[in-house]
Amino acid sequence: MANWKKAWVYYILIAALIISFLTPFSTAQANTAPVNGTMMQYFEWDLPNDGTLWTKVKNEASILSSLGVTALWLPPAYKGTSQSDVGYGVYDLYDLGEFNQKGTIRTKYGTKTQYIQAIQAAKSAGMQVYADVVFNHKAGADGTEFVDAVEVNASNRNQEVSGTYQIQAWTKFDFPSRGNTYSSFKWRWYHFDGTDWDESRKLNRIYKFRGTGKAWDWEVDTENGNYDYLMFADLDMDHPEVVTELKNWGTWYVNTTNVDGFRLDAVKHIKYSFFPDWLTYVRNQTKKNLFAVGEFWSYDVNKLHNYITKTNGSMSLFDAPLHNNFYIASKSIGYFDMRYLLNNTLMKDQPSLAVTLVDNHDTQPGQSLQSWVEPWFKPLAYAFILTRQEGYPCVFYGDYYGIPKYNISGLKSKIDPLLIARRDYAYGTQRDYIDHQDIIGWTREGIDAKPNSGLAALITDGPGGSKWMYVGKKHAGKVFYDLTGNRSDTVTINADGWGEFKVNGGSVSIWVAKTSQVTFTVNNATTTSGQSVYVVGNIPELGNWNTANAIKMNPSSYPTWKATIALPQGKAIEFKFIKKDQAGNVIWESISNRTYTVPFSSTGSYTASWNVP
Repeated sequence: MANWKKAWVYYILIAALIISFLTPFSTAQANTAPVNGTMMQYFEWDLPNDGTLWTKVKNEASILSSLGVTALWLPPAYKGTSQSDVGYGVYDLYDLGEFNQKGTIRTKYGTKTQYIQAIQAAKSAGMQVYADVVFNHKAGADGTEFVDAVEVNASNRNQEVSGTYQIQAWTKFDFPSRGNTYSSFKWRWYHFDGTDWDESRKLNRIYKFRGTGKAWDWEVDTENGNYDYLMFADLDMDHPEVVTELKNWGTWYVNTTNVDGFRLDAVKHIKYSFFPDWLTYVRNQTKKNLFAVGEFWSYDVNKLHNYITKTNGSMSLFDAPLHNNFYIASKSIGYFDMRYLLNNTLMKDQPSLAVTLVDNHDTQPGQSLQSWVEPWFKPLAYAFILTRQEGYPCVFYGDYYGIPKYNISGLKSKIDPLLIARRDYAYGTQRDYIDHQDIIGWTREGIDAKPNSGLAALITDGPGGSKWMYVGKKHAGKVFYDLTGNRSDTVTINADGWGEFKVNGGSVSIWVAKTSQVTFTVNNATTTSGQSVYVVGNIPELGNWNTANAIKMNPSSYPTWKATIALPQGKAIEFKFIKKDQAGNVIWESISNRTYTVPFSSTGSYTASWNVP
């Protein structure tokens, strides 16, 4: 969060997402296919204050999951300074829309009950849920206290510009409506390091508190000398009572809501050693491998590397430098050198810890970090983060659904094909063709565990054109088409696994294998108790002759069995029908391999009788 007022890892690591809490979506169990993790930030700054977001999450969960979204990052769910607070003006971390505080029971997004129901719906749909955690500051205090303080230079917080004097600070948090429910902790001035308002003089300055042990926290970002202070009443992460209370809250929150991880706000303003300790504690207490991504907003990738080192790689970070590259490219209107799109990014340097993004609630119009990627470039940027092997991509609500306040239309129709590409095709070895100032591309060869997977991607910020790219010999003879619909032609992969793929000017094309829904029918296939009939063949879609991966058929018209399978168009295949019992015992047809060439049409069929050529 920037201003509350507007306030190597290769494909197995990234595609399957299997490294404990550093990865957000665990791979499937043995003998099942891996899953590409895709996060969605499910809010934008200017959502209406109507209390309906949690209900929308509940209603949309199954749809988003079906498109390949595996996790939702939800906005801060606790009570802010008012009902319209986006969530970053934190008043009471324990009030999730349950108590009548700050003139409201519900938050901007709904009630506690609706929030829990939204989480349950998302998890029932197969998605994880990440909570937005704001620990840097507190706002909307219930009362003031007189505190010894000193003014500091806003551009150099290490420089004191006044003597010590008393200010009247909003630092007293009693939570009268909640009382001691969930926690009896009350916040006082000594739990904070500083503030920016003196009520007695009605002055807005940055005030550092005086007192035993009082100083800005360290180590934090060195911008402005020491960037501990950001806004409101700044928490003192050196105070043991503060640390204990935040640990207790984290455990309570996970146990209460059953979230799967956290988006950690403003981490560059918080003592670097705090979050590794806090995360370890909460993970241990809840016995959950909680995912965590920190918001360290800097376009200097070396600062991100330093933070990762200092925090022992305990969390991922948003790839702000990548966002900045997208922004600059979009503003350059064809004059950006696309070969440098990955330069100085976490996506390139530390892909396993990079959460990649195009835009977010802080970069959208009207916000303090406004750096809105131009709409024409967004499909290119989303193709880049969704179909490559590096990083954990995050789709922004404002890009997907739009931002009505600024008459920004949603790009759902353009993003959905890219989500499907990630869900079904973006697997296997990656080869880069990032060798031209305008047109760049990459391919994924696919994996056997994901039938028909593999793709060829091209994006250009300038004129259209083509590239010869290798997708793998196993795709030889297959016909590829543009999943985005931007091009209507097709590409036939040659015997060596190469194809000439095209892209329109200022556009994106994602080329994948065309498939035909082939219905296999075998008659007179009688079975004994516990047996079923399967089809197995020489291509990944039919199990590569591995009977453990054979396709089970349906006996709805027994002893006739049927199965409809998506197969690559134009592919000549060999296969057999088999009978297999629950113990894995197999009976093969005692004839030569059956053969079939998949038609160049949307459907096909093959009918035969058991053991009859």
